[in-house]
Amino acid sequence: MHIEHLLRDESLGLRLLWADEPHLRQEISGVTVTDLEDPARFVRPAEVVLSGLVWWTQRSGRAKADRFVSALRTAGAAVLLAGEETHGAVPDDLVEACRRHGLPVAAVPAHIMFRAITDTVYLQQWGELSRHHALPENVRTALSRLLAREADPAAIVDAAFAHLDRPVAYVLTPTGRTVAATAASPDLPTRDAATLIATGTSPAQRNSHNSSGIKAGPALGRASVTVPVQADTDTVSPYERWHLHVPDADDAPPRMLHEIAEVLGRCQEIRARRRADGDRAVRELGTLLTAPDTDKAVLEAVLRGCGLPAEGPYRVVVAEVGSGREDSAQGALTEAAAHVPHTGAAAGRLPDGTAFAVISGADAVSEALADVWPLLAAGEPSDPLHAGIASPAAAPRNLNGALSEARYALTSARTTTPGASRLTDAASLTGLETLLTGVPAEVRAAFSRTVLGPLLDETNASASASALLQTLETFLACDGSWARTAEALHLHVNTVHYRIQRIEHFTGRDLSRLYDRADLWAALLSRETPTTNGRRARSSTSRER
Repeated sequence: MHIEHLLRDESLGLRLLWADEPHLRQEISGVTVTDLEDPARFVRPAEVVLSGLVWWTQRSGRAKADRFVSALRTAGAAVLLAGEETHGAVPDDLVEACRRHGLPVAAVPAHIMFRAITDTVYLQQWGELSRHHALPENVRTALSRLLAREADPAAIVDAAFAHLDRPVAYVLTPTGRTVAATAASPDLPTRDAATLIATGTSPAQRNSHNSSGIKAGPALGRASVTVPVQADTDTVSPYERWHLHVPDADDAPPRMLHEIAEVLGRCQEIRARRRADGDRAVRELGTLLTAPDTDKAVLEAVLRGCGLPAEGPYRVVVAEVGSGREDSAQGALTEAAAHVPHTGAAAGRLPDGTAFAVISGADAVSEALADVWPLLAAGEPSDPLHAGIASPAAAPRNLNGALSEARYALTSARTTTPGASRLTDAASLTGLETLLTGVPAEVRAAFSRTVLGPLLDETNASASASALLQTLETFLACDGSWARTAEALHLHVNTVHYRIQRIEHFTGRDLSRLYDRADLWAALLSRETPTTNGRRARSSTSRER
């Protein structure tokens, strides 16, 4: 379907405002509806962009129009269809911006629903390709209408498989969460589903793995097929990506599964874009969490706007991925929160870009996140996923402190296993060694240099710095016992006494005092990445207990 075909449809009443003739012959790939000021990351090449122009205002209208159209052009949009309902007409600033950037623009009359346009595009696309599809025409039509109505994946799956004889089919995420399933499908345990997605093809069936992207593998004792659902990577994180899984390969032909997967891909993109468009309340919540003196009534109203109760308890989680992609970290938290049963949750990004989530509940939240974190990590093993979770916040007024606590736990997770995924619960930081993992590396290093001073100087002529450091560490580990220190170091006790005196001289500390011992022990632990009991911290994707 080309742009000119859409403009010729008299039932839509579209009025062309500007276009070069060659533009009108461009083929359309799909439709995106948006009112974001910068929609570039949510628009795919050759798509029709529908906008109600809610983002446009008379003040700074020219600059806003230029940014909006520039973003569409950068994303490769085919045409802008601008609604007339909000402002009564398409602003001249917008038409002029389209002319400057070479983007066709047409007006959508106020009485025309955007759904009618999306319905027209998808029905036409499927009709043009009918001879290449395995789905019956009535099913394709039904699926197109469901997409136009932004139906949920459960409705898509029901309609896609309704003409078959009670097939079993699932839509799964990499963590094994069941997004949707046909009515005949038994419950699929989370870990079993995650294994199905992760393992793909069994050795016996590897020859059947074809270039079409369908994977055959063992499931429930039968030959199965799994089709990755392709969705725009800028709108859907790898932690949330769907997979269409059919336990019995004989239930549906591969070409049909590809068609259904394509529809599901569009469904997921629509849901992701709708979520992005509705993120205003979550962004406001993120701003309020970073403000220490937020009005109680305002915070409670924003919590309700995010689908959260106005009363606690809550758990605050922050996360980051090794690649630095904040949207991926947000997607990971969104997927993780979806595994927590019977709770409200809101995931977004703080003003500094850090991904965060607020989840209602207490102990059940922590346990559910601990269970799902290894599954999240397994989906992207080369990209470490770190997170920190705060102890329960009893009321909205405690959320600001909980955010600080979660950030501290995140630093601990990143410090303890920088190359492996980890979720750290702030409640697990119960000792000096674990507590120090939450202190920024620069602060630990400065503290160590300040307290240990000359002991870190290898040019110290009075005694080897390394020998003094070893003696200090052993002495403190032996609870200040001269005899046990001498035995552990194979030294005479008088030598230990001498070395301790030198240490006290260089540091200005008295090792007979508990506070001075604690300072020196903390300084020793702060020299490098703190470890547990002097050993290198082990990699883990599970929650610290």
